[in-house]
Amino acid sequence: MRHPFIVTLCVTGAFTLAGCEQGIDTETVDRQFQDVNAIDGTNLNEVMLTVSDPNEAVSYFQRASSKAPERIDLQRGLASSLIRAGRSTEGVAAWSRVVSHEEATSDDRVELADALIRNNEWKRAETVLDAIPPTHETYKRYRLEAMIADSNKEWDKADSFYEVAVGLTTKPASVMNNWGFSKLTRGDYSGAERLFAQAIQNDDSLFTAKNNLVLARGAQGNYVLPVIPMSQVERAELLHSMGLAAVKRGDVVTGQGLMREAIDTHPQHFETAARSLKALESNVVN
Repeated sequence: MRHPFIVTLCVTGAFTLAGCEQGIDTETVDRQFQDVNAIDGTNLNEVMLTVSDPNEAVSYFQRASSKAPERIDLQRGLASSLIRAGRSTEGVAAWSRVVSHEEATSDDRVELADALIRNNEWKRAETVLDAIPPTHETYKRYRLEAMIADSNKEWDKADSFYEVAVGLTTKPASVMNNWGFSKLTRGDYSGAERLFAQAIQNDDSLFTAKNNLVLARGAQGNYVLPVIPMSQVERAELLHSMGLAAVKRGDVVTGQGLMREAIDTHPQHFETAARSLKALESNVVN
């Protein structure tokens, strides 16, 4: 992080010495400083997009883009930061401005569709994706296409899009989890279980997939936790989820037992499970 600053100091020193010897060419100096600042700014833009607090990034890109409103990279940075900050309505507006720029790309339109989905504007997102040439084949485009097909209950199309998306990424765990959840909502519990298991094989830190896997097993009356990596806290939470799945299926006594086990397993007081068990026991008594 210090290198750009050192470069700037070196350039400053070089021009100072040159000025002492033969006078300063201010036009050349200004141009050189602009070049250095552009490099430093690009590095800073990348940092703000990845490691900074998203709201700080929003403020940074708002200031930067107001000074250079013609720069599409700054507009993209602002739009991305708004989405990261969970400000989806503003993000839609920002990505719409990016898409209207003369240098906008198909990737920008995919990002607009993503922002629209986050803002629950599914029909607009579908319209945006439909306008993108079919030759633009990216993981994100197909993942969004699959989600929209899901929302329309076009299951065959959804499966096709999910399958393509999986083949276009080296990190398929997230899309496999989405695909599995799609199967779960359709009632294809065995298909969902298989996809959740594959998602965990690709990323065993993905707790959402672990929880969904337990729900898929519970929906089939299988109340044994799968053999997957899990912490003690995760084990307690998964037992609680399985207990809820059992109750939903009508196996109330089994559900109560799983919730008690969840409470006993958790290293601290498991308030959520305790509350669920109390409510369940009250209903049984009544």
